[in-house]
Amino acid sequence: MDMHLSSNNGPVVDQTEAELHSAGPAKERLVVVGNGMAGMKTVEELLAKAPGRFDITVFGAEPHPNYNRIMLSPVLAGEKTFDQIVLNSREWYDAHGIALLTGEAVEGIDREAKMVVSQSGRVVPYDRLLIATGSMPFIIPVPGSTLPGVIGFRDLADVDAMLAAAAKGGRAVVIGGGLLGLEAANGLRVKGMEVTVVHLMPTLMERQLDPSAGMLLQRELERRGIEVLTGADTAEIVGEDWVSAVRLRDGRELPADIVVMAVGIRPNMALGKAAGLECGRGIRVDDQMRTSDPSIYAVGECVEHRGVTWGLVAPLFEMAKVLAHDLAGGEGAAYTGSVTSTKLKVTGVDVFSAGDFSGGAGTEDIVFRDAARGVYKRLVLKDGRLLGAVLYGDTKDGAWYFSLLKDGADVSAERDTMIFGQGFGGADAGDPNAAIAALPDSAEICGCNGVCKGTIVKAITEKGLTSLDEVKAHTKASASCGGCSGTVERLLAVTLGDGFTAAPKVKPMCKCTHHTHDQVRAAIVERGLKTMADVFQAMEWTTPDGCASCRPALNYYLLCAWPGEYRDDYQSRYINERAHANIQKDGTYSVVPRMWGGLTNAAELRAIADVVDKFAIPTVKVTGGQRIDLFGVKKEDLPAVWADLNAAGMVSGHAYAKGLRTVKTCVGSEWCRFGTQDSTGLGVKLERLTWGTWTPHKVKLAVSGCPRNCAEATIKDLGVVCIDSGYELHVGGNGGLHVRACDLMVRVGTEEEVLEYTGAFMQLYREEARYLERTAPWVERVGLDHIKAALVEDPERRRALNARFLFSQTFSQDDPWAERAAKGVDRHEFNLLAEVG
Repeated sequence: MDMHLSSNNGPVVDQTEAELHSAGPAKERLVVVGNGMAGMKTVEELLAKAPGRFDITVFGAEPHPNYNRIMLSPVLAGEKTFDQIVLNSREWYDAHGIALLTGEAVEGIDREAKMVVSQSGRVVPYDRLLIATGSMPFIIPVPGSTLPGVIGFRDLADVDAMLAAAAKGGRAVVIGGGLLGLEAANGLRVKGMEVTVVHLMPTLMERQLDPSAGMLLQRELERRGIEVLTGADTAEIVGEDWVSAVRLRDGRELPADIVVMAVGIRPNMALGKAAGLECGRGIRVDDQMRTSDPSIYAVGECVEHRGVTWGLVAPLFEMAKVLAHDLAGGEGAAYTGSVTSTKLKVTGVDVFSAGDFSGGAGTEDIVFRDAARGVYKRLVLKDGRLLGAVLYGDTKDGAWYFSLLKDGADVSAERDTMIFGQGFGGADAGDPNAAIAALPDSAEICGCNGVCKGTIVKAITEKGLTSLDEVKAHTKASASCGGCSGTVERLLAVTLGDGFTAAPKVKPMCKCTHHTHDQVRAAIVERGLKTMADVFQAMEWTTPDGCASCRPALNYYLLCAWPGEYRDDYQSRYINERAHANIQKDGTYSVVPRMWGGLTNAAELRAIADVVDKFAIPTVKVTGGQRIDLFGVKKEDLPAVWADLNAAGMVSGHAYAKGLRTVKTCVGSEWCRFGTQDSTGLGVKLERLTWGTWTPHKVKLAVSGCPRNCAEATIKDLGVVCIDSGYELHVGGNGGLHVRACDLMVRVGTEEEVLEYTGAFMQLYREEARYLERTAPWVERVGLDHIKAALVEDPERRRALNARFLFSQTFSQDDPWAERAAKGVDRHEFNLLAEVG
């Protein structure tokens, strides 16, 4: 029989059945229809139990290798790439001798001849056949449901469609407030769309959460800018050539550029039904996952087992293990059903539920609420055993509760304290390693991949694993969302004892959190966190109001991420920034008015002299940045000093700021016989462009009129050196204790290009550098190639960065001296103590 084998990367090749697999003794032929998580989990387990027993062919309708479908939500939100959620690469299939046929759906089964037929006409024989076709999204049959722009949420193609729509902006309506619907809504909101969730029931996720937790979840989503309509029934989807709105039964009409249907799934049993297999709600299987045909098995969301269908990953993996045991020739394994738990995959929203929390006769509730932290816990008990658990805001004990629930353990002895978690009370209170050690081997550690404690411990001891990465590679625990990484590391510590050395950790932002600066910055943008309180809650700060280290950093990160929306927090500024002057060792202050490009005139000099006389300022000095510094100003005199300087047209030089200090220039071509360009004029333009901005640390610029570099441009954060053909832009230099010469970034021909590159460079530094990190260490950390890739090699990104910088500057270029001198802003800062109150 001739067969056609395609890798989807080249032409179709005619091959005989014998050529389809490696030469060797005849093996049973196993054909798997469905390259999803259930089918491939079965294959993985089978390879572990009986390697080489079968010649395996896998059909996948999608053009991709096997990937983690439950991680599509982070891909939509931009937190993961597709490559990061691939479970088995094409190389993995090749290494195990598996023929993978992607982009090839199976359309028919000839049970008598034991063959499957694909949509392209390919015919492949089998001895055993496994159907793992998963499920299909349920599309509610309302008018307009087939319009273009109505999307499900089941596979990567759906994610790509949503990302394409989000790139255009506009409004999205998500129908369904369950797990998938809320994950889709969050991802689309993160991508910039205005999102409304329409949910038929009174509270969100009603199958997983009780009303109290559902209400907390709704509030959190609304705080993120997602509109939630509960008790809302969809009547019609409106549109002609494309969806334009969703009409509710109460008459409300919601504008929509896309509509995401996430109201549920149905087993995809069409292939089994057409082949004459016994079907009900799905393809019916027994406890060994056999269908009504003894040569055909089914597993996953496409099956009905004991009258129940399943849509969560844990039951699918449990089915897969039983089926693999049977295919490997084992006996006694049986799938009898599952106890499931649920966790929402919306970054920053911690939700966990398990079991039956409906309550009823003979049950009792234990409830814990902490409104300030946004924590809610509810345990449902009956006859001394845990029936159900709902956790919101603090889910770290979910695995323990789930283990107690699955095991049907008697919790009478812990009844009074169990709401506080596994580590409460006793000699081991607060010891997370002791809590891990107490978990049974059956406790699920990695929900994404269905890996239990016993499997991890066995791999550690038998294979000599010593690191998190090794555990990932051998067990897949923590290889998906990474949420269980900390638990896996603690399990390593417990198992190896003194032989365990934790991997070096990146230094956290401060003692209030275990998160790094980069993680906090990313979360602020990705989760839409717009206040410090939002950050403290979402990222589980261990102190209620932060500290002197994290508050200034958070204030800057929020200011940078949300210009025009976030209001600068006065109390989170250092004293120099609060007083808008530099404090000196005797308690007085120095004042530096701005001199654009180092230029001044008689009126400004006269005003400075008058201020010096009027306020008896003891010291006047020309700075290294070509400005005049007035030393010894009393704090209470600052507003009056500023008022007189403002009257002469002078504004704050921001000599105190984590921002632009000065743009140093030489006289350039106007006066100097060596000058090649107007360096002074360009310096003024650069200073006008960049003054007032807030940056991770102080920034100094310079423009030298020729390569003789009198303005010392090549040791500045950004320096411009004028040459005959235009301008050289140098970045990442500084003087000081550790002098660093700049790196040449680019040569350009016009002043307009200099200004655009400068704005883009400033914004890239603002968005990527850590608070209190100068450009020099930032450039060394990320590399000059990274900066060139963003600014030189990607003109579109350069223009976008410059546009964001210019936008932020519209909120930053207000003179703080004038606000305090003329308007009395922050007057309390400059009052003598006796005048306060």
